Amino acid sequence: MKVFNTLSGTKEEFFSQGKEVTMYVCGVTVYDHCHIGHAMSYIVFDVVRRYLEFKGYKVKHIQNFTDIDDKIINRAQEVGISSSELAEKYIAEYFEDMDALNIQRAHVYPRATKEIPKMIEIIDGLIKKGHAYVSRGSVYFRVKSFPDYGKLSHQSLDDMLARASAEGGEKEFPLDFALWKAAKPGEPWWASPWGEGRPGWHIECSAMALKYLGGSIDIHGGGQDLIFPHHENEIAQSESFTGTVPFVRYWLHNGLLQFGEEKMSKSLGNLITVKDALKSYSPDALRLFVLSSHYRSPLTYTEEALRAADAGVERLRQAVRREEEGIAKGELDAEPFRRRFIDCMDDDFNTAQAVAVLFELAREINKARAEGVGVARAQETLAELAGVLGLTLQEPKKPALDAAPLVELLIEVRNELRQAKAWGLADRIRARLLELGVVLEDTAKGTIWRRAR
Repeated sequence: MKVFNTLSGTKEEFFSQGKEVTMYVCGVTVYDHCHIGHAMSYIVFDVVRRYLEFKGYKVKHIQNFTDIDDKIINRAQEVGISSSELAEKYIAEYFEDMDALNIQRAHVYPRATKEIPKMIEIIDGLIKKGHAYVSRGSVYFRVKSFPDYGKLSHQSLDDMLARASAEGGEKEFPLDFALWKAAKPGEPWWASPWGEGRPGWHIECSAMALKYLGGSIDIHGGGQDLIFPHHENEIAQSESFTGTVPFVRYWLHNGLLQFGEEKMSKSLGNLITVKDALKSYSPDALRLFVLSSHYRSPLTYTEEALRAADAGVERLRQAVRREEEGIAKGELDAEPFRRRFIDCMDDDFNTAQAVAVLFELAREINKARAEGVGVARAQETLAELAGVLGLTLQEPKKPALDAAPLVELLIEVRNELRQAKAWGLADRIRARLLELGVVLEDTAKGTIWRRAR
């Protein structure tokens, strides 16, 4: 199995360090609804985990929640609640959305506000080693102390320096980044050796990865927009603190979801929430939409693409539906399709090609069934491989039936029966409706009905 490593810029043979694969995926900043750009990333890494487990690996999956941050503080102040209340609201909503999309839960979901002691430990260690310094109650990482800075994003210091800002002159060097931020009036804070404040964004992921997965982890995942500066800074502070290189053996980054010409994001205000998307399309359709493209490629949201995915899911469902078979003329061999599926997924989790194999198998199942060839085992294979991609192929729930028109029709029929003096049948309709919770009342203005309490 080969995976594309952002660090080397090449596909590399995948080997785990121990008995289990350690995987850290950057989580959401919980200040608003999850959108389908988030869903894209978590579907991708859900499939990475599912496929590794399909291959026989044991996976330890950690994913954080950023529950303290400028955006959270600002939104909480806007709506008049505490930062922690706001974070709890959107953490609960995150789980609802991801559960609906059949995304497996990580083994641990550490939160930034619960991991402050580990962050302080790392920051203190970096200061003692000369990799960080205190300035006006804040602490900054000294980028020049880490010669490999820029190795993940493949940039030179000069290139990065041209786009940097000095942030009010508190830094020794413009590229230095905050590990600890001094408290501002009216904001949440925690005690530290450097005064009251809160952690910077980058340090939280290093602290959680090191605490729960150790000094060197197998896979670190996230969107391509996190490569710089977030993941670049993670490498610098983690390797400087532990002295262990590499901090991460395989960096995997998914492409970004586009809405027209721009990335879908909260800050741009062009997002479609997961909840809104699920009002129109099934979870399987949303997953198939994402997985029909290679995970490293950008993906453009269109209603046409979602409708095509919905139709594609129905073709797969049709292929796995059980039908009564007569005497079969042999059995369809699905093993070549299984091997091709595995070959596709072994090539850097190429779900686009793997999905194509599923549709080929579905077509062969339908063809064989029409010719009287047995397909039960092939259907099991199709369902199993679809499951590796997190597709349930469950039949969509039928919408609740509006009973009112049927009740009105039965009342009309009953009235006609009464006019024909067919009292027995009229009474049977009334009695059966009562059993179903519908009460009929004959009044001077006609028959009315209500639901029994």
